[in-house]
Amino acid sequence: MGSRFERWVHGDWSTPVVSGVLVLVSFVLRQSAGGAGDVTLSPQWWLDAGEHATGPGTVFTLADAVMLAAAVTAGWGITITALRALVARVVGIDLLVAAAAIGAVVIGNFWEAAAVTFLFATGHALEAATLGKTRSALAELVAVAPDHAVVVRDGEQLEIPAAQVRVGEVVLVKNGTKVPVDGEVLDGTGAVDEASITGESIPAEKSRGDRVYAGTISRAGFLRVQATGTGADTTLARIIHRVEEAQDAKARTQAFMDRFSRWYTPAVMVLAVAAGVVTGDVVLALTLLVIGCPGALVVSIPVAIVAGIGRAARRGILIKGGEFLETSAKISVVAMDKTGTLTEGRPRLTDVVVLDPRLGRADVLRWAAAAEAGSEHPLARPVLAAADEDGVGPSEIPGTVVPVPGMGIMAEVDGHRVLVGSPLLLERYGVADARGASQVAAALAADGKTPMTVAVDGSVIGVLAVADQVRADAAEAVSMLHRAGVTKVVMLTGDNRLVAEAVGKATGIDEVHAALLPEDKLDVVEQLQRQGRTVAMVGDGVNDTPALAAADIGVAMGAAGSAAAVETADIALMGDDLLRLPEAISLARRTVAVMRQNIVVALATVVLLLAGVVAGGLTMSVGMLVHEASVLVVIVNAMRLLRSSGHDAVDQRSRPSLTSVGSRG
Repeated sequence: MGSRFERWVHGDWSTPVVSGVLVLVSFVLRQSAGGAGDVTLSPQWWLDAGEHATGPGTVFTLADAVMLAAAVTAGWGITITALRALVARVVGIDLLVAAAAIGAVVIGNFWEAAAVTFLFATGHALEAATLGKTRSALAELVAVAPDHAVVVRDGEQLEIPAAQVRVGEVVLVKNGTKVPVDGEVLDGTGAVDEASITGESIPAEKSRGDRVYAGTISRAGFLRVQATGTGADTTLARIIHRVEEAQDAKARTQAFMDRFSRWYTPAVMVLAVAAGVVTGDVVLALTLLVIGCPGALVVSIPVAIVAGIGRAARRGILIKGGEFLETSAKISVVAMDKTGTLTEGRPRLTDVVVLDPRLGRADVLRWAAAAEAGSEHPLARPVLAAADEDGVGPSEIPGTVVPVPGMGIMAEVDGHRVLVGSPLLLERYGVADARGASQVAAALAADGKTPMTVAVDGSVIGVLAVADQVRADAAEAVSMLHRAGVTKVVMLTGDNRLVAEAVGKATGIDEVHAALLPEDKLDVVEQLQRQGRTVAMVGDGVNDTPALAAADIGVAMGAAGSAAAVETADIALMGDDLLRLPEAISLARRTVAVMRQNIVVALATVVLLLAGVVAGGLTMSVGMLVHEASVLVVIVNAMRLLRSSGHDAVDQRSRPSLTSVGSRG
């Protein structure tokens, strides 16, 4: 009980509650029994405001003392805050309110002083409560952080704090418990709710070799997991850190408003002093101080940014900060890599065409796999997998491996030079196409497959073909991007034009750029920007790095498993879900719209209050009431961003189709 009272005393509501009670007591003393309880304490000690005075008579009564106590109770903290800011050379809202309240006391307007400070303190408490709700997404992320883990040490199960699990240790994840670490499933099967990380509400099936993330919840099964990341080195911890930084990062509009406020607040004080000197009306000067408070203007933008970024985080979308949120709202062109973005990124070998009559299928596959053993490109994996299945997989990595971006790979295998890639690669190394490889490759590409020519020691021996599936949601994602206001969706790929156009037709892409080298992708992005477009680039891998860096917004997909993507991408889509991209753009547009609405409300409030002063009859207390009401209006308006929208779920999904995975581009 004592600790609860102590928390209340030090909380946001204790000051306005005590001040409000004192105001009520003052009114009771003045009104009860004809004012019999309102005894005189002293003669007038305040300055006489003359004909503009609105305070008590010529004596200081008990009711006046209680009202003054209410003003001091509510105004003490405001004054201290104002003085600390002034020491730091910051002229803020608190200084305006403190000056107005002190001035009201000096001329004997105790009710106005109490009303202004009480309303300001109450507004501050309400702001803190509602602003706290806009940061609820961050609180929810912190809440899902695991507390304990069951770890296997020396053959025994021990329950320890999750932060004490060491990398490499084995933890047990039972049904209904939180996954305590980032790790890899050693054995067992289960269904894990990864909504806190990816935003995906359907539990993901997990089995041997799959990755799991700290803070996710097992909904079925039993898993033995080897820890690969613990404590602060988990995906959840990185997300929390990223959201904290993003919610505090300022948008360009907010930075402008901050600069404006630094000049605006001193200007209000100068205006108030000038008005008081010219008119001789001290009350008018004090009223101008109150109504000039730019409170709604100050919170209008940050509260929208916090709510918008928080909402995005709930949906598995990490936005780097207010500046990037604001830029995302202007996106007019989205450029996408093909492989792993529009396609699933899980290619398989579909064809092995032998062109050297002295060799067989296994020979062509063996030479290609031997070269690809030293490659990290996605196309290497299906070739190596097929070679292993046929028993011709390489036993070691080649001695020399030279990846040629956008073309293929050259490797030295047992003293032989092996080339695997596009016709451009053959041209680069001076290999003549004497066996019709280009015609074979064109036919395969026309079927929506990615061809790779294989040459050994300057002679073409065959052509391989690899295919991937277009993502089930790719066409719907492109359609949603258009509905979100994106005028053009373009594909940037190193694959040949036939394959690229097949994917573009299947997904509804507006413009296809094929057979691109990394520098070509960069050129396309820069050309779009020169046309006045705001460009977002979605891609992965080294080939996309220049274009991602040049784009106004760089987007990383499936970032949950990549620490670098979480930290560096302007927008990181935690799940491997393309539909999150149009959702992110729509949310950014909604957030910026709320920011503009809030600015209009804030400026309109100041204009109306000034009009009220000019017209006459507007008191300090009414001005403060309207001011605080405007602050709450902009906060409540921003809180609308926390609610779900029609973009949060998509029911219609496209049917998958087979297509190429892309070249080395």
